[in-house]
Amino acid sequence: MKRILTLLLAGAAFAGVPAIAQTNAPEIPYDADANFLKTPDNVYLGEVGGVAQNSKGDIYVYTRTGHPFVSLGGSRQFMHGGSQLYQFDRNGRFVREVAKDVYGFVFANQVRIDPQDNVWVVDQATNMVMKFDPQGRQVMLLGRKAESINIPTRAAAEGGGGEGGGANAGPPGAGRNQDVFSRPTDVAWDAQGNIFVADGQGNARVAKFDKDGKFIKSWGHKGSGQGEFDQVRSIAVDAQGNVYVADGNNHRIQVFDNNGTFKSQIANLGNPQAICITPGANQSLYVSNSNPPGDIDTAGEIYKMKLDGTMIGKFGKAGRLPKEFGTVNAIDCRNDNNLLVGEIINLRVQKVTLHPAG
Repeated sequence: MKRILTLLLAGAAFAGVPAIAQTNAPEIPYDADANFLKTPDNVYLGEVGGVAQNSKGDIYVYTRTGHPFVSLGGSRQFMHGGSQLYQFDRNGRFVREVAKDVYGFVFANQVRIDPQDNVWVVDQATNMVMKFDPQGRQVMLLGRKAESINIPTRAAAEGGGGEGGGANAGPPGAGRNQDVFSRPTDVAWDAQGNIFVADGQGNARVAKFDKDGKFIKSWGHKGSGQGEFDQVRSIAVDAQGNVYVADGNNHRIQVFDNNGTFKSQIANLGNPQAICITPGANQSLYVSNSNPPGDIDTAGEIYKMKLDGTMIGKFGKAGRLPKEFGTVNAIDCRNDNNLLVGEIINLRVQKVTLHPAG
């Protein structure tokens, strides 16, 4: 198996060398069920921003569907209602819509389940990360919707990005050193309950909070060097508290310690848009080389590797058929070798079962 971990001493990726996906990675045999989730006749999935499973096997899907609308209040305008959160049981049967018509659901980007089975929703348009308890009650908000919204998102400001930026915010994409986001994309936690937000599309940073939602620090800004990002697409934390950041347009995953100090990078991954780390003693890292929305026939494979970057294998390709993938934005890997994969282009979740040799 090929070791693809590139340490800072190698330096090649920081010198502008184009990244090439792992075309020679061994193929992992697999099956996929593209019709695993069963919805009522009047319920449909749109673009799947996120999919996640809790400890009981219940499945949550955050999807770009419904009909966004604008509420007027004096001079203030609020867009809401553009995305929905659905719950299914472990067998894929529809259970309910969670938090129907909630204020912060506009443009679904991710849903994650923490170790206590709380449901965390990341919305890119409202710049909010929302925590719901297992019963569906809203218990914490990070970030906030802007005071006045004429379109779903604001453009990035010089010296920072959008709602998180400002003239004195430092380098472009760094955002202000605070808890306001610009198009966040993902959320993760360490064993102590600290919260890590990928603030991600407007800004290019990681924001760290304590378990009670108090802002601690952030790191990163727009760029291609060590500790810099060109779109933070996804984020995950391993059992030791190391933070893995999918740096999409730089074609790599950067690895940091719990305080944001750069440790290493994993390169040659194409466009890493979705990442997931398995639980347990021997953790694995899943990475999607997601095809761009404008070219569904390019790339699309998903890699499985060790946390040190050693390649285990790959499976899948871009396409429209079952066992093919259309812009994967979410991978749930709670059960190693049994995955849930959420697709934007194909408007679906596939249940994937790997059959590794040995």
